[in-house]
Amino acid sequence: MKIKLSSIVVENQKTALAFYTEVLGFKKSKDIPVGEFRWLTVVSPDGYPDVELVLEPNANPAAKAFQEAMFKARNPSQPRLRWTISKPRQGD
Repeated sequence: MKIKLSSIVVENQKTALAFYTEVLGFKKSKDIPVGEFRWLTVVSPDGYPDVELVLEPNANPAAKAFQEAMFKARNPSQPRLRWTISKPRQGD
C-alpha cells in the first residue's frame, strides 16, 4: 500500500501556500479552482513527486471543529504559534 495524499487543514490557503513554498521549500503541485476554494497540493523537493500534501481549507464545519479541538488539546502553557510570511532581506 502506498499513501499518495495527506491533508492538513489550513485557515487560509494563500497564506499556507506561501508558508509551505517560501519558508519550507515545498513546490506547488496542483492548483485547481473548486468553487470559492482550490484543490491545492504541494510536494517536498526531497521527497517522492507523487506524494502530495493537500492544503485543505477549514471552511467545512467538521474540519474547523477538528482544528479548534486540536489547538485546545495542546498544552495551555504554550502559546499558539502564528506564522508571519515575509520575503528574505537582501544579504540573508
